[in-house]
Amino acid sequence: MSEGVGPEDVQAIIDRSPYLTWLGLNVLSLGGERISASATWRPEWVANPDRGQTQGGILAALIDFAANFALFEHMRRPVLTIDLRIDYHRMATKGNLVANGHVVKLGRTFSVCEAELLDEAGKLVASGRGSFLTSDA
Repeated sequence: MSEGVGPEDVQAIIDRSPYLTWLGLNVLSLGGERISASATWRPEWVANPDRGQTQGGILAALIDFAANFALFEHMRRPVLTIDLRIDYHRMATKGNLVANGHVVKLGRTFSVCEAELLDEAGKLVASGRGSFLTSDA
C-alpha cells in the first residue's frame, strides 16, 4: 500500500460527502487494491413497502462506490465512472450491507474494477464491473 494512504483517508472523503454519508458508509478495510465498507440500512432505501425491497439504485450506488474506491491507493482520490454494469442476484431487504471492491486492471487512462454487495447473512445481493478514468486529464 502507498505510504500515508489508509482507510481513514477514504472515511474522511465519505464524511465530507452528504450523499456518501447518507448511504451510511463506513470503511472496514483498504489495502492490496481492495476496499470493504459497510452501509447502514435506512427506511428511505425501500422501493416496495409491501416487500421491504431495497431500491436497485441504492445497490448500484454501493457497487459504484466500492469499485471506484478500490483505486484509492493508486489515485488518492475518487475518480470518474466511465461505465458501470450491475447484476442483481437476490432481493435486498431491511438490513445493513457490505460492499467489497477490487481492481481488475490498473491502467494509465482507465482502469477496470469489480465489486460485490453482501447482505447481513453474507449472501450475494448484487455485483458489478466498471471502467474508471485514471488519467490526469
